[in-house]
Amino acid sequence: MEDIKVTARNLMEFLNESPVNFLAVKTVRRHLDAAGFTMLDPAARWQLQPGGKYYLVKNSSAIFAFTVTTEGPDAGFRIISAHSDSPCLRIKPKAEMISEGGVVRLNVEVYGGPILYTWFDRPLSVAGRVVLRGEDPLHPRTEIVKFDRPLLIIPHLAIHFNRAVNEGNPLSKQKDMLPVIAIVRDAAEKDNLLLRTVADALGCRVDDILDFDLSLFDTTPACTVGLDDEFLTSGRLDDLSMVHGAMTALLETSSTAQTRVMAVFDNEETGSGTKQGAASPVLAQLLRRIVGCLGGCEEDYLRSIDKSFMISADNAHAFHPNYAEKYDPTNHPVVGGGPVIKINANCKYMTDAESAAVFRSICDKAGVPCQYFVNHSDVAGGSTLGNILTSQIDLRGVDMGEAIWAMHSIRETMATKDHAYTIAAFKTFFDL
Repeated sequence: MEDIKVTARNLMEFLNESPVNFLAVKTVRRHLDAAGFTMLDPAARWQLQPGGKYYLVKNSSAIFAFTVTTEGPDAGFRIISAHSDSPCLRIKPKAEMISEGGVVRLNVEVYGGPILYTWFDRPLSVAGRVVLRGEDPLHPRTEIVKFDRPLLIIPHLAIHFNRAVNEGNPLSKQKDMLPVIAIVRDAAEKDNLLLRTVADALGCRVDDILDFDLSLFDTTPACTVGLDDEFLTSGRLDDLSMVHGAMTALLETSSTAQTRVMAVFDNEETGSGTKQGAASPVLAQLLRRIVGCLGGCEEDYLRSIDKSFMISADNAHAFHPNYAEKYDPTNHPVVGGGPVIKINANCKYMTDAESAAVFRSICDKAGVPCQYFVNHSDVAGGSTLGNILTSQIDLRGVDMGEAIWAMHSIRETMATKDHAYTIAAFKTFFDL
């Protein structure tokens, strides 16, 4: 099994380099490039070679990497899917708002379902995608930007003005969640304040910036916690820990019995309904294209899908010792207990008894423990990638994840050894 401390350190480095979805994809690309993977142009005619290593980027925020089988076009696929996005605050256009004393706030919008009050009183910064003028209107240029130093904070209202704050504090997403970024001398100085800052960072003119996808992130680095560093705490464990696990397994295995695929989608936190999301045909088209490049026909593609298996990797809720009543009485995974198989009677997950048995056998072969998550029957759960993808592709598969606390908080917490367990299981799956 992976060395726990080394694996935790590698995960923390990955998380610190990946404060938003665009940076996560950029970080994955860097690792793939270093391992000899070839980036594919979706508009070009592909010439894939058996045993070759390739990847495809979609919208700068989703990435699909694969190693081609040497066993023919109908050999099948082993797929691990995850997602690059996490709940956060995204900056709106024309964001600057000036108030008393020349204090400038930024107008932001909530993305996904964050635990909002965890964003207060933290050092925040900005990262994301900036779109610049290109050679023609249909082909703008994209740059990725990240400000390493804290630029913003969302100050909480003092308890003296809301004595009941600890008894419940409903928040307005439009009013309460606006970060402050600067003090200016006059109203005119606030105009294009953010764009000027971004332009300086990119070395371009403000007029060259056509649009942006910029988000706030907590600048506090990932770290371990506990007397023996038992825990790892960071933003975006959901779902970048799974992205890192899938990437590590892909890079550290070599089987060509089937085509090994890492599929990292975007926009899972908002329903996956984008061209780079799991509800789009992007993965089905990729798999079909791989089969075609190997000389296969539609029949070969369908045969290949029937031989395939997918691990839908999205984290699970760990048993919280302060809130035992929220969990199913017999199926509540604990931190440090190994990968979690996620089950839902109403098919919110793709797991069934057969696919759960497959993943449990993979864990047994890898020598790691596994556990189960089922929702408390009075508490509704969310869905994830697996059942969305099965509406596009007739795949066998299982939904699983690592057990974490405080899912969708600005900082989530997991057990350090769980990531080593998960990577061991993923590597076993890819090497079958």
